[in-house]
Amino acid sequence: MEEHDVDESEQKLEAEVAPALIAVHPYQKFVSVAVGSDLRVFSFQHGSAAQLLDETGGHKDSIRAIRYSKSGKLFVSGGDDKLVKVWDTDFWRCVYSVVSEKRVTSLAVSGDDKFVSFADKFGVVYVVDIGDYDDENRAPDRKEAVPILSHYCSIITRLDFSPDGQYIISADRDFKIRVTLFSKERLEGAHEIQCFCLGHTEFVSSIAFASSQDYAQGLLVSGSGDSTVRLWDYNSGSLLDTCEIGTKAGLLNSNQKQEDVLPAVTDLCETYDGSLVAAAIQSLQGIMLLRCNFSARTLSIAKVVSIAGETFIPTSISSASSVPLLWMVMGASSLSSTDSALLARVRVVSGLGADSEPIVPETSVVEDKDVPGGEPLLQALQGRLTIGEEASLATAEAVKTATRNLLIKKQYSAERRDFRKRGRNDKKIKP
Repeated sequence: MEEHDVDESEQKLEAEVAPALIAVHPYQKFVSVAVGSDLRVFSFQHGSAAQLLDETGGHKDSIRAIRYSKSGKLFVSGGDDKLVKVWDTDFWRCVYSVVSEKRVTSLAVSGDDKFVSFADKFGVVYVVDIGDYDDENRAPDRKEAVPILSHYCSIITRLDFSPDGQYIISADRDFKIRVTLFSKERLEGAHEIQCFCLGHTEFVSSIAFASSQDYAQGLLVSGSGDSTVRLWDYNSGSLLDTCEIGTKAGLLNSNQKQEDVLPAVTDLCETYDGSLVAAAIQSLQGIMLLRCNFSARTLSIAKVVSIAGETFIPTSISSASSVPLLWMVMGASSLSSTDSALLARVRVVSGLGADSEPIVPETSVVEDKDVPGGEPLLQALQGRLTIGEEASLATAEAVKTATRNLLIKKQYSAERRDFRKRGRNDKKIKP
């Protein structure tokens, strides 16, 4: 009975809090924020919140992944309700609704908008052929998802296509990044592994691509719970450079013990021209900017952009491919005993343009009154204009705890492992 109570407690911790997410349209036509099951979209064209049309009723549980396609014509969302929804951004209508066997942890859209890929909590990656859809006013189609690869029971934390579309890249809780050939026979499986990128010592939390006009294929950048950001040649799996970001951000000291909790990298995002990569880090009030030197194949810290005057530790960051701004959100779902449930705080960093080629870019945190979209945007995406300091602190701590409960791999005794196997719904062990 005691063991059963412990298992229920673990499951409750994993499901209790989902971080707020943000995604920006490639041409900054829209900004989307997800908090819990609530999906909010602001339209710059209309200067107001977009009305989402979904005859199936939207998401029923926490959304864990959102993103726009490269063209901006599609938006995808998925989460704990085991649904992946594909939205047409011209009308903000859900055009496809895909059912997953397990909870959805990450999403990716191919560069030609024809394939949506998603990963579930069991470590399986699926692909959905969405092809060309029409603009008729109809209920969302049901599409079948085809499994193409697996990480063998390891939670997949991030999923993306390489810039040239040749590979599908998946990162997981067990410290590894897999680069798989996305074959021409998309629906017949992805069986050819190009390489593994191995070197992290904790869960891989995020991936991004640093690129330039002279190096369009880019290099892979990954962030982890080991408090490092690493640079990879994803064609060979070679580790090119490592940034110990925890120490350099002032969140760690050289005397810190190995068993101490390290501040995890929670999100990575390349800037609009690919010259910089922004990193959100647990306990860092702001973001860190890193610069990739493609000739030397090195990664260095360009600047730490701090946010003064309030507690703001981003849970998600995003940028458009055409506007030199970085969008950040802080928030979480299902926070009991605070007034922050389903609330979010949005901030913007400016000065990330090509003019920022010097070593230290001239960045600044935009005041609320100067944020693109102004007060209507903040009201649409945040839930209300202001969030109390107590709620902000509670949000930061809850997201940090939930991330570790979900992604830090637990160690069990032989007896404990046997008990957990007996309780699995998919593999009951008879006495």
